[in-house]
Amino acid sequence: MQKFVIVGGDAAGMSAAMQIVRRLPDASVVALEMGDTFSYAQCGLPYYIGGDIPETDNLIARSAETFRNKYGIDARTYHKVTKIHPSEKTVDFINMQSGEAGTVPYDRLLIATGARPVVPEWEGIDLQGVFVLKTIRDAERIREYVRNGEVNKCVIIGGGPIGIEMAEALSASEKKVTILDRNPQLATAWNSEIAEIAKQHMEENGVLVKPEQNVKGIVGQNGKAAAVETESETLEADLVLLAVGVAPNSELAKDAGVQLGVRNAIQVNARMETNLPGIYAAGDVAVHYHRVKKKDDYIPLGTTANKQGRIAGINMSGEQAAFAGIVGSAVMKVFELGLARTGLSRKEAEDLGMEVEVVTINTKDHAGYYPNAEDLSIQLIVEKSAGQLVGGQAAGKSGADKRVDVLATALYHELTVHELLDLDLTYAPPFNGVWDPIQQAARRF
Repeated sequence: MQKFVIVGGDAAGMSAAMQIVRRLPDASVVALEMGDTFSYAQCGLPYYIGGDIPETDNLIARSAETFRNKYGIDARTYHKVTKIHPSEKTVDFINMQSGEAGTVPYDRLLIATGARPVVPEWEGIDLQGVFVLKTIRDAERIREYVRNGEVNKCVIIGGGPIGIEMAEALSASEKKVTILDRNPQLATAWNSEIAEIAKQHMEENGVLVKPEQNVKGIVGQNGKAAAVETESETLEADLVLLAVGVAPNSELAKDAGVQLGVRNAIQVNARMETNLPGIYAAGDVAVHYHRVKKKDDYIPLGTTANKQGRIAGINMSGEQAAFAGIVGSAVMKVFELGLARTGLSRKEAEDLGMEVEVVTINTKDHAGYYPNAEDLSIQLIVEKSAGQLVGGQAAGKSGADKRVDVLATALYHELTVHELLDLDLTYAPPFNGVWDPIQQAARRF
């Protein structure tokens, strides 16, 4: 009987486990998860806190009991892996509830330990009312604190997707929300013109946005967060959310001799294999090949984790599959606004030595004469010499995601900006104009 061990029970880990049991029904599959929940939707946590999702059970795709009873996977919660022994092909663990230590053997091992929130070494980090958001338990603690505590003023440190989505979630509880970022703009993965649209929309919805803020620490009173101190001012805060980024949980792999790559993520090939025989890695702990940059990158997203987990599981089962890579697509909700992007930003392209031209148009999401047409901003980033499309971004209350999905497909197939004009895209007045907004932008080149 072939023995498979999965370290990590979320998107990548359990996507791989399901591929293995479907292909090798008689195999032994052990999944070790240090938390209490398997296969939950991390991206849905802000919407649970904001009240759009009533219960955390709605965020769980499959429970540990389902994996055990329906699929025959030995899914273990509260099991923390402490060491990997590649030469012996064993994994040491500790049961975090009983304190009992143990070892499990493997023929093939998948490291799917994900990523963790970055927690800066600021004074006051351990005060009551200071939170990160990663797990269901994190979300439950935040929601309970907001609803049961004396919380009126919230400060979010970090202007990326989690920070922005949580600004909306906390505003839904009628709290005064301030969002701080050390960069000149929020949403640094987006170009400044598109990010500015998001900033203005947040301010229209009552969120105070303060870029270029260097945080020094968190001030407490009676053991609770009371204020956030920056280099320029002190902001009162009953709740502080740290959303300054994530780092891959790759220490376990490194200690075992697994090679690391960009941003200390685990280096893998297209088959999700590491440098050590029989050991694979996938998801937020692994590197992600970027098709536009033509090199490995680290952009941890749930979509990529599921894809890489599937590829890992197929290859671990003895079949052949390759990860095609990413093009850097992302979308987030900013109150009523959709903010989407794919490919390279202006800065990313210039950092790679490209000379690019950027065109931004402000148009409507469908035919302007049809009722309820919404403003839509589209931006194309094009490499000048060959007219190669290298990126695209959009912001609007309707249609931003649709347009960026088209651009992501164009990037996957390496279309030029002029070839966008040849795409046969749908048209009817309630849905589009005779020239789709991305084609309107392409005509400017």
